[in-house]
Amino acid sequence: MERNHREEHYVARVGWLRAAVLGANDGIVSTASLIVGVAAASGRGEVLLAGMAGLAAGALSMAAGEYVSVSSQSDTEAADIAREKLEIGADPAEELRALAGIYEDRGVPPDLARQVAEALHAKDPLAAHVRDELGIFEHTEAQPLVAAGASALTFAVGAALPLATAALVPEAVISLWVTGLSLVFLGVLGAVGARAGGASIWRGVLRVTFWGAVAMAVTALVGKLFGAVV
Repeated sequence: MERNHREEHYVARVGWLRAAVLGANDGIVSTASLIVGVAAASGRGEVLLAGMAGLAAGALSMAAGEYVSVSSQSDTEAADIAREKLEIGADPAEELRALAGIYEDRGVPPDLARQVAEALHAKDPLAAHVRDELGIFEHTEAQPLVAAGASALTFAVGAALPLATAALVPEAVISLWVTGLSLVFLGVLGAVGARAGGASIWRGVLRVTFWGAVAMAVTALVGKLFGAVV
């Protein structure tokens, strides 16, 4: 009998969702905070220049940071898989016992655990150990390029929103408009991210808007007090 049962789980999205939400959130918050801080002490020209510089530098920084950090995770996973492969080749019987022990610890009766381990070893022992001993799954393994691309792209999109606001609204109220609309953008981002991850929408909205408001308030205060962004 052919089996076509297939389910889509939220965990399959973690490879790109975390980087995408982080990038968009950082793009909105950092650029809006930069604009609000500069606007507190300068005019529209300086605001737009600072915002565009922040967009370019931030997107590249996010991409580089994600790539390096996720590559480190990928290297660690690859090293563990290589070591596991050597251990299976050196002592397959011991590795079979170890795999059966994992299933027993999860509540499978000893005889059945042994049968399952033997069946999996007969098909692909390395895949079984990677999944059940190392806890590395296809949908959660590190993907440096995906994370870097998602982070850079969403940062740029997020940063473009407060930058466009600063370019379009009257100069005298740049800070007010950028702050207000950025909080709206953050709320939408929190809702979309929570929805994509299957989490509480209101919790996601409140989390990102609260910390975004704190960041912008602190930066605006610095701009007012010192007449510069630090």
